[in-house]
Amino acid sequence: MSINSITLIGRVGTDPDIKYFDSGSVKCRLTLAVNRRSRDAEPDWFSLEIWGKTAQIAKDYVTKGKQIGVKGSLKFDTWVDNKTGANRSTPVILVEQLELLGSKRDTDNSGSDFDSPDNF
Repeated sequence: MSINSITLIGRVGTDPDIKYFDSGSVKCRLTLAVNRRSRDAEPDWFSLEIWGKTAQIAKDYVTKGKQIGVKGSLKFDTWVDNKTGANRSTPVILVEQLELLGSKRDTDNSGSDFDSPDNF
């Protein structure tokens, strides 16, 4: 048995970067800062990848600084470095579920929950 499941709550670090494909697919990339329990610690930064209707929702409702919750899985993007020829990789969270969270700072759209396109 194996499990690849990640749940994160944090603040968006960049406005969504949306890409539309000729096939009709939509992909959104953004970063998420997640604080640790220690107040002195720097936040951990995660790269998020969102597809389909959920990506469109992220484009329409998510902005830098907005608090969101995500559920998804960990994947690794891999490539060959053009300068050195070395294999490189970076972790990416493949988001399956997105939740817009409200706070004193974010009063609009609080509590909205959007599942992955497979759940629509």
